[in-house]
Amino acid sequence: MTNPPPADDPFLWLEEVTGDDALAWVRARNEPTIAELGGERFEQMRAEALEVLDTDARIPYVRRRGEYLYNFWRDAANPKGLWRRTTLESYRTEKPDWDVVIDVDQLAAADGANWVWAGADVLEPDHCLALVSLSRGGSDAAVVREFDMRTRTFVDDGFALAEAKSQVSWEDENTLLVGTDFGPGSLTESGYPRVVKRWRRGQELGDAETVFSGEDADVVVAGSRDHTEGFERTLVSRATDFFNEQVYELRGDELIRIDTPTDASISIHREWLLIELRTDWTYGVQTYPAGSLLAADYDRFLGGTADLQVVFTPDAHTCLHHYAWTRDRLVVVTLADVASRVTVHTPGRWTAEPVAGLPENTNTAIVGADSRGDEIFLDCSGFDTPSRLLHGTAGGTLTEIKRAPSFFDAADLEVSQHFATSDDGTEVPYFVVGHLHREAPGPTLLGGYGGFEVARTPGYDGVMGRLWLSRGGTYVLANIRGGGEYGPTWHTQAMREGRHLVAEDFAAVARDLVTRGITTVEQLGAQGGSNGGLLMGIMLTKYPELFGGLVCSVPLLDMKRFHLLLAGASWVAEYGDPDDPDDWAFISEYSPYQNISAERSYPPVLITTSTRDDRVHPGHARKMTAALEEAGHSVRYYENIEGGHAGASDNPQIAFRSALVYEYLHRTLNGR
Repeated sequence: MTNPPPADDPFLWLEEVTGDDALAWVRARNEPTIAELGGERFEQMRAEALEVLDTDARIPYVRRRGEYLYNFWRDAANPKGLWRRTTLESYRTEKPDWDVVIDVDQLAAADGANWVWAGADVLEPDHCLALVSLSRGGSDAAVVREFDMRTRTFVDDGFALAEAKSQVSWEDENTLLVGTDFGPGSLTESGYPRVVKRWRRGQELGDAETVFSGEDADVVVAGSRDHTEGFERTLVSRATDFFNEQVYELRGDELIRIDTPTDASISIHREWLLIELRTDWTYGVQTYPAGSLLAADYDRFLGGTADLQVVFTPDAHTCLHHYAWTRDRLVVVTLADVASRVTVHTPGRWTAEPVAGLPENTNTAIVGADSRGDEIFLDCSGFDTPSRLLHGTAGGTLTEIKRAPSFFDAADLEVSQHFATSDDGTEVPYFVVGHLHREAPGPTLLGGYGGFEVARTPGYDGVMGRLWLSRGGTYVLANIRGGGEYGPTWHTQAMREGRHLVAEDFAAVARDLVTRGITTVEQLGAQGGSNGGLLMGIMLTKYPELFGGLVCSVPLLDMKRFHLLLAGASWVAEYGDPDDPDDWAFISEYSPYQNISAERSYPPVLITTSTRDDRVHPGHARKMTAALEEAGHSVRYYENIEGGHAGASDNPQIAFRSALVYEYLHRTLNGR
């Protein structure tokens, strides 16, 4: 028997994010959770995690801006971080000479504000000015301030925006394209900009000229300027939902639609337009399958005379993962049964040339590409293999320029891939990071996400390795539907009314782990955050017999009200509209908050969130916890007062939360 909350929702008051009663409720649960999970092992794990996060031996990943490589860095001495730069020559050395541009700790102290770095938009091509975004406590909303890169000072009476989820771009050194909170009617129902204005230096923000606007129901409207010499363009767009977007070039007062499918992703580089398809598309007499990457001459496409060229076509095992441009080459990463392959393509011919020298059985990602030159940075890592940073030219030789240290002993670890059969017969891949020669089942942590076409790939996690693997645990990554591990159709079949496939896939992996003797139900835990937190809520209420413990972080859980809270309206395309009776019919089948049962036996669960999360409302986690308590279930709760959607805003907070989670898992799954 299911006991949904009454129609008036008795725990609605917990949605008051900073309400006195709600925060008192939070503190009343934080304190016993910390007291229960604290102790010698917790403190040891916290110290170990912080050592991983703060060590100077980490790879400082960089982005080229002109002659300098820029990096944002946090460590024990600089918990809020340094925005700094160096030259390639210095970067190649063991201890680069870093030039600090902004010290966020000093800035926060001077301003008396809890600043968290949210990025910088640097004016191209001379890099003399920047728009620096700073968040209070890690929320998505940020203030924007103009910064002079030459004097290393914020510009007096320069461009500045109050706290909002702004979209801002340089049009030239005296003009911005701005989407922000201009007042009533300027934001979408999702809380993002609905209007783009051209804001000139010295002008009051309220007097800025509107150049483009969307509808209230849109997700976001944005504008940007491409400063590539000889190919300068101003683009504006409106995302009508999370997966559909209309893009225009703005030429003077004329809007020219780039008439690709609205659910396709496009990019423009010099004379080339790239089109990444999410669904099949017929152009002329030819139909191109979902997951294809197509190229066309940009101007000819606008004129309706372009011939499309195929850059990549997927198959049953291989999909496009991501790509990046250098000036004259396109670097493409694909996944073959979730294993990385990297190729370089020359525009026009588009033949794929494999990149040589990449280590076997590792995940490779493009972490840097110079769109004005030929430089690329590739990062290679695996579950048991620390990152290696490779540097070179697209189509040329790559050499190792940095190597991350090992944070845990992997000598007794082995990585294997298996396939579980889901309820509808689909083979679902998963990776197991286990211990050699272990014959008996052991404590196992299963991770998954399954949404928004996000592909979960193998990668090195020093904190997880130290706190879980090195203490005898096994880790499993499930590549379930809803993600992008096999391209867009792996995702689209699990949207809306197909959402049940995500849970069925994850449950199939859980069963397969027990069948193979890797673990037992009592020793099997699962962890997920955000959309993965929703998955954990479904596992708790629909598949409780499969798990010995769950960790549910920054989750969506009340799917009756998700679209009314913060950015939730932007996810209706993924989940459906709860206000539509037809949609609610399938959403109500799995919505965790509405499916809590007092009669069924649930595994213990740890629910975590952040007060400053302005993407997924903390009310989801709070209300679920309160309802579980009322139904008599074992639930532990922890809410970080800072942290935003990441759940933590600096390394000490990340280390604290990590130790809390793994202490909970060790006690729950190891029984000690």
